[in-house]
Amino acid sequence: MTQREDKVRLRHMLDYSRKAVAMIEGRVREDLGRDEMLCLALTRAVEIVGEAATRVSPAGQKRHGQIPWAEIIGLRKRSLARDPSEARCIAYDLAIYCVS
Repeated sequence: MTQREDKVRLRHMLDYSRKAVAMIEGRVREDLGRDEMLCLALTRAVEIVGEAATRVSPAGQKRHGQIPWAEIIGLRKRSLARDPSEARCIAYDLAIYCVS
């Protein structure tokens, strides 16, 4: 994998992390249970961030060691093998993590 491909994946991670953060602005976790569209959109954003993370080369991950790779990839895996209530919590937690 080239540095250019890594850069594209990192851009996807950043873009969709920002989208996730924007989606939960002014919201609380309970809103995910009341707003199915928000829940689905936020879950999808988590999946995209995680999928992009899995495709960044080991060298790219090393260059960007400040990114918690294992946690992001782990969240994606958990969101794919989920029950709906767990998916809501995972998606919200990732968006909150991106803010901090």
